[in-house]
This record gives sequence, C-alpha cells and structure tokens, in this order.
Amino acid sequence: MDLQTRKQNIIEYLIGLDDDTLFSKIESAIYETQKQEAINLKSLTEDDLIERAKRSSADYDAGRVKTQNQLEEESESW
Repeated sequence: MDLQTRKQNIIEYLIGLDDDTLFSKIESAIYETQKQEAINLKSLTEDDLIERAKRSSADYDAGRVKTQNQLEEESESW
C-alpha cells in the first residue's frame, strides 16, 4: 500500500472516530512528534554556511550535479 493511500485511510478513520480519549492520544502523539522534530533541527552558524557553500562549489566544479529534469524524474519514484 502506498503512502498516499495509507494517509487517506487514516484521515477517513479519524473523521469517523467518536472516541474523544483515543483522539486526544493520537493528537498528543502527533504534537510530541512535531516537538521532537523541532528540537532535532539545528541552526547553522556562519561558518557552517560558508563550509556548505565551499563544498557546493567544489561539487559543482567536479561535475557532481543534477539537472532539474533529473531531480524531477528521480522524485517520481519517492
């Protein structure tokens, strides 16, 4: 089953859900996941950004790049 179908099934389940306690648990789990994802995000320093730009330039100079079309074709299989 693909991800889109699974999402649709969950949405349909939630729409029909009448149990407030269960809904609250699901809601809490979602919020907790969002908080953890936000905590895991790391701010980049100026030095980090400069290093990233240098690596990007080196990759470009070495030909390690993809065209927009290549990226779009690749993303179709995600």
